[in-house]
Amino acid sequence: MLASFLSSVIHWLSAHPHTAYIAVFLLALSESIPIMGVVVPGTAVIIALSALVPSGVLVLWPLMAAAIFGAIVGDGLSFWLGRRYHREILGLWPLKRYPELAERSEAFFKRHGDKSVFIALFAPGVRAFVPLLAGMLGMSVRRFYAVNIASALVWAPSHILPGVLVGVTFGALGSAAKPLAILLVILLATGWVTWRLGRWVLRRGLPLLEVLVTEARRWAETRDTWLSRRVGDLLDPARSEARVLAIMLGLLGGAAWLFFAILEDVVNGDPLVLADYAIYNALQEVRTPLGDTIMVAITEIGDTKVVVIVTAVVFLWLAWKRAWRTAAFWLVAVGGASALNTVIKVTLHRARPDELLYAGWSAFSFPSGHSTTNMVLYGFLAFLIAGEFRPAVRVLIGTGAAVLIFMIACSRLYLGAHWFSDVAGGAAVGSAWFILLAIFYLQRPVERIGSSALLVTASATVMLAGGGNIYRSH
Repeated sequence: MLASFLSSVIHWLSAHPHTAYIAVFLLALSESIPIMGVVVPGTAVIIALSALVPSGVLVLWPLMAAAIFGAIVGDGLSFWLGRRYHREILGLWPLKRYPELAERSEAFFKRHGDKSVFIALFAPGVRAFVPLLAGMLGMSVRRFYAVNIASALVWAPSHILPGVLVGVTFGALGSAAKPLAILLVILLATGWVTWRLGRWVLRRGLPLLEVLVTEARRWAETRDTWLSRRVGDLLDPARSEARVLAIMLGLLGGAAWLFFAILEDVVNGDPLVLADYAIYNALQEVRTPLGDTIMVAITEIGDTKVVVIVTAVVFLWLAWKRAWRTAAFWLVAVGGASALNTVIKVTLHRARPDELLYAGWSAFSFPSGHSTTNMVLYGFLAFLIAGEFRPAVRVLIGTGAAVLIFMIACSRLYLGAHWFSDVAGGAAVGSAWFILLAIFYLQRPVERIGSSALLVTASATVMLAGGGNIYRSH
């Protein structure tokens, strides 16, 4: 179905290429408009359309011109709005719903000055607000457009040429290009939706969580029991980590709720099970020898051999640092996740999509062992390592771990080793388990573990152990 849809789109664009140029112009423009630039995935669509250039569906120079003029006009329009309406525009809907983003963008502009208009074009989030703030804060028209045009001349090629390179690469793959392109679209769309959904949940959930924390603290203050004292200590606002722990409790509740919701659907054969079959069939249609090779390699990085080696190396590192409490939590996290996964599998006896792939306890499908164990392994490892870094580096470490976990989970779906609900359930129960342990871990002062060196050691171990497993087993 997806292949037919994409073929129809490409055929239609071949007959109406001007529509693609207009779309690129509007998408580049929308990236510079407050709120629209945050919501519309303009960059991803521009890169996808650029990939059609090598096949002759679209022509490079009109596409480049559309992106350049769109960026110039978008920034110019945002700049004019700022000069015309000043700060009053920030009090209008929907801008008034994003005060933190406006404040962050203003701080960005004041820190970088006029060159922030250039830098912001490559900075998600603040990009949509910086031209508006430049107009509000009195940047001269001549200087603004000098920087605006220069940034657009750099921004457009930096987005379109990588798309062209992707198109050339897929063109060289021959008959395998279309299935791989469809698979890439599925992965990117899934990743984007997951990211947007996660941000929406956090934005909506944090205010509700604060209300629940306040009520829980009030309940604890009116009672004198062991449980109320523990809850009161946990949520004491005087403790610097109280907010972090409150957020983790909310995430724990969300992950547990998601797992039991999936479990209920699996046990009762509810609509999620029907989605399992649809996703399985769709992915089997786009499989190719090259795709199989890549996905088998990714899934081998998540194999038990690699998990055991990484677990052992990290444990030895923590023992060498005499961080015995952290080492104990590490073993409980990974070992407990594996045991929990096995208990659930043996209890439910759910069959895999292909029952001939595995034997013994591994023949059972729910939840996915790769998803559960690797979620805990790399999630808890990122949690331990990130604590000694500044926030920007923590985000990079968390993102790296999330990408690796996501790719291993996707490989299980692609190869038909698990149903979608197996992978989602494994990720949910794994998340709940490592968040629960992290909450208890933070109840005492955190031990120094030499995070920088451990990050290098763990990364090298993953590459060597994963590469060795691929070499021996592939």
